[in-house]
Amino acid sequence: MGYQTLLVERADGIATITLNRPEARNALDLAMRREMLGVLDEIEADPTARVVILTGAGGHFCSGGDVKTMRTRHTAAEGRGRVELLNRLVLRLVSFPLPTIAMVDGYAVGAGSNLALCCDLIVASDRAKFGELFCKIGLAVDGGGTWLLPRVVGLARAKELVFTGDVVDAAEAARLGLVNRVVPSAELETATRALAAKIAAGPPLALRLDKQMLNRAVATDLGGALEAEASSQGLAIASDDHREGVAAFFDKRPPKFTGR
Repeated sequence: MGYQTLLVERADGIATITLNRPEARNALDLAMRREMLGVLDEIEADPTARVVILTGAGGHFCSGGDVKTMRTRHTAAEGRGRVELLNRLVLRLVSFPLPTIAMVDGYAVGAGSNLALCCDLIVASDRAKFGELFCKIGLAVDGGGTWLLPRVVGLARAKELVFTGDVVDAAEAARLGLVNRVVPSAELETATRALAAKIAAGPPLALRLDKQMLNRAVATDLGGALEAEASSQGLAIASDDHREGVAAFFDKRPPKFTGR
């Protein structure tokens, strides 16, 4: 299927979504938001998919909202409608059943920074830059930033980044815990795909359950987390993947998980 704003590739259990508006530093226009929702539905329906990589074309990840469309003054209702579409994408990506990795080169700012935070892991190049730039153009934070950012860097740091609109480089992003890894720009794709392949070789059912539990743990207590673990382990222990994992352990060979 062809897309206007995205490139989609699938190979070896890894689905790669590339934001493809390089002339606008991959700004998240309405068409891209709609197409992203459709692509995620397609990937979830693909039984061979194990991991999703989200990246951007043209040397940048995403510059956030399309500022060119902001020259026209919008009503509050119009603004809310635009963000509600973005909210659907945020919820879909954060709760997506497969592990997701943001592969970030260049700018990931505004909603683009928060789009990266929607992914489970972020691998950044040494030339990546992150920033909550909303205040620079008189806007409030969107893209899930008010929920995602404090959980990664802490409330005080999140407030500083939001109130100042400061852009941080890859080294500072790593120090703050915004990203999982920083690698040289020339090695970004190789390093990200190696990480994705390592995860793709894991047990799909168990990883899906783990992601669900980790996401929910931030909003529950220990008792709720333990109950979720018992329920999830009940499903995992009865799976073919568990049987295969145990067999591979005793056979001293890599397991071949199927997701069943």
